[in-house]
Amino acid sequence: MVEFVPFEEAEPRLDWIELTDALIEGHGSAKPEIKDLLLRRGKDTALVRAAWIDQLGFAVKTGTLFPANAGTEAATVNGAMTTFNDRTGELEAIIDFHLITKWKTAGDSLLAALRLARPDTSRILIVGAGTVARSLVEAYSAGFPGASFGIWNRTARNAERLVGAYDRGVDIDVVQDLEEATASADIVTCATGSVNPVLRGEWLKPGTHVDLIGAYRPDMREADDEALRRSRIFVDSRDTTINHIGDLKIPIEEGTIGEADVLADFYDMGDGSFARDSEEEITLFKNGGGAHLDLMTAKYILAAWKRR
Repeated sequence: MVEFVPFEEAEPRLDWIELTDALIEGHGSAKPEIKDLLLRRGKDTALVRAAWIDQLGFAVKTGTLFPANAGTEAATVNGAMTTFNDRTGELEAIIDFHLITKWKTAGDSLLAALRLARPDTSRILIVGAGTVARSLVEAYSAGFPGASFGIWNRTARNAERLVGAYDRGVDIDVVQDLEEATASADIVTCATGSVNPVLRGEWLKPGTHVDLIGAYRPDMREADDEALRRSRIFVDSRDTTINHIGDLKIPIEEGTIGEADVLADFYDMGDGSFARDSEEEITLFKNGGGAHLDLMTAKYILAAWKRR
């Protein structure tokens, strides 16, 4: 029987910390076989991501980004997620694309922050005010209860709209000065989709954890060279980030850093190398969000859905 997992009915059954536990468990499995296909037509983009993890299963996630849909009845981002049984190859589930993307993306960053950010984190800066920013407020609130949030966005009106969506249960405000806000934050998470860096390394205080999410193409990056030079660098997967996403690909090609400067990925969690070494160091994490993470997240969501 194929399971159909809708967003509204499934999300109340999910928990951010449970998801990070599922991701840890998933990275104890065999390494995945991953294939990505990126197609473009002008400003329109189609991304197909597939992953197969032995004993866990096979999944295909297809997403489309059509910027011209903004302001119309059609969503700018659409897609579908399908999972298949590892033993028989049969279709197992069709899960809402937006549910998978939300929980995979923010859960990926939360897991890294739980390992790399200081446990006494009290101030979190989110750079960007889109859909991912909303997810980050939820995820980071679960991992760092009591922390306050600042939202910075190039268009201040969008930041104000995001802040206005929360009641008194979340300590959240709009910040105007990005440099000043960065200098006072314990975690700086960027979800902008920018081609050119918006975060400057000279602004970072010792002990900061930097989380880069928005860039997903080879020509995109959110942090400048100085941020990389000053940081100990980590990724969710070397295979899906180093030679694929501009946050790392560009500075490596230009000689700013080398591949060896990427110290660990999630598959190194077992040996203790995916960790902060001191309170003063700056850690930087690149969230590549590969298809294997979609698969692990899908398996967690499907299990939670079946428990209903």
